[in-house]
Amino acid sequence: MSATPDQSEKRTGKRRLWLRIVTVTVIVYAILSACLFMAMKQTPAAFGSVMSKLPMISMMVLPFEPLWSIARAGVLRAGDPAPDFRLQTYDKSSLVQLSSFRGDRPVVLIFGSYT
Repeated sequence: MSATPDQSEKRTGKRRLWLRIVTVTVIVYAILSACLFMAMKQTPAAFGSVMSKLPMISMMVLPFEPLWSIARAGVLRAGDPAPDFRLQTYDKSSLVQLSSFRGDRPVVLIFGSYT
């Protein structure tokens, strides 16, 4: 019971079609993941503007957490000095710069959300 040449051609055509569909899907997925990764490497404000335009389903479909871990890993090691930065005081009356505390005494940095 061998397939006729016509049936064999149909099977081959279907396989090629599925192969093309899978290939295009993988390429699109890779491109979208790369674009998301490049956005994650931007400043928080730029990344926030990109994320505000993405549909929520993209968080479930694209590898968000692994890309985030790689993109925001940083290069500091234990014992390295903290990079200099400026923040507003709680009452928004002035700015405080980390480098202004260097040499005085140890400084403890605590970041978090207290909402």
